[in-house]
Amino acid sequence: MRAVGNSSRCCFVIVADESPGLVPELGDLAWVAEMGEETALDMACAELDREARALLDREPAALWSAIEKALALAEHSGEWQIRQEAIRLAARFRTMMTLREGFEGEPYVEGLPLAGVRQILDAVLIVADDGHSPGTRVRMLTEPHMGRTATITGALWGPSGPPVGYVVWLDAPRTVLSAGTDELVVLADQESLTR
Repeated sequence: MRAVGNSSRCCFVIVADESPGLVPELGDLAWVAEMGEETALDMACAELDREARALLDREPAALWSAIEKALALAEHSGEWQIRQEAIRLAARFRTMMTLREGFEGEPYVEGLPLAGVRQILDAVLIVADDGHSPGTRVRMLTEPHMGRTATITGALWGPSGPPVGYVVWLDAPRTVLSAGTDELVVLADQESLTR
């Protein structure tokens, strides 16, 4: 079953608004789901998932604006289920985007938990397009980090195909960096975990 959280639902609402042709027909999805193969369902939704993942690379202000627009449209949908879900998501979105005051009086906005949504969609897309899922341990192959170990925290995607690179968290010094697919190698006993 394709379980998604509030933030990823918002991404799919935007895709449905901006690219309605990518949303698979309900009857087609039901037929694929009856086969009982989650991978087949992931494949049927691959374009939708890729587009939802691409949304997460937008600047936050542009993404927030797109979410507000898509939810406003969905709140007026002719289908009551879509309307109810949009109303619920819009209320949650407003709560997350409300200015708050921190412990020392500093203003902040909770914001959307986009890192987790990116990782979920990266893992789903890896099934169809091959690559390494977030959480995979790797060794760096290029200077200045040659031989250092790291953990993949996300994928960098092109318009189609497998990842063109990865975001990794180096063990030492603890830092985040981008690496091309040829700049790292998966550590022994990790490859089976990413498939």
